Amino acid sequence: MRRADRLFQIIQILRRSSRPVTSSQLATELEVSQRSVYRDIADLMAQRVPIRGEPGIGYALDRVYDMPPLMLTPDELEAAVLGAQWVADRGDAVLAGAARDLIAKIAAAVPERLRPFIAAPSVGAPTSRAAVVDGLDITLTRAAIRDGRKIRICYRDGEARETERIIWPTMIGYVETVRLLAAWCELRQDFRHFRTDRIVAAEFLEETFASRPDQLRVRWRQVMQVDRGIRLP
Repeated sequence: MRRADRLFQIIQILRRSSRPVTSSQLATELEVSQRSVYRDIADLMAQRVPIRGEPGIGYALDRVYDMPPLMLTPDELEAAVLGAQWVADRGDAVLAGAARDLIAKIAAAVPERLRPFIAAPSVGAPTSRAAVVDGLDITLTRAAIRDGRKIRICYRDGEARETERIIWPTMIGYVETVRLLAAWCELRQDFRHFRTDRIVAAEFLEETFASRPDQLRVRWRQVMQVDRGIRLP
């Protein structure tokens, strides 16, 4: 964690606590030494952050202290709202609900002067013209990606030929009219992209794959960019 991020996190920890927080508790949560905590607290006090502290009792943040939550600029707020609107319109039911909740939480957290940038942003995401029909549960798929678990699918290609495969899911791509599931395919021994509307059936397995999910994504990105010349964000 960068030191600037750690200073911000100390403020967040003190803000959410209803009682003084000891240096030992801060050190444990931040995974640093108590000496680092002492230096960070002294630094924050020097920046006039109203932290009160006594030896043996702990530190507390003055409740009147007003720091812009998340420290977002108007441009950052509009970017966050635009992204959440896009997900709310195109994501699966759980992800769409989470996106709408995110907008509501941001609106509740930011200072009053910034709320117009959420209620009436200068940018907007276009609504999709047709609903995507998935052949597997996207919520369970996202869980399988995070947990590194395999999925057995029956897939129908563009010529209506069906094959059964065991895949290692790595990422879901959201495009205008379809969703794509990027995965390592045990049948082809290579990365493949499966349109979710062409998946006929899916079984979510308990078996995990050999690579860690983050390592598999790194390998996928390398293959896409280096071997296949596809530019990724």
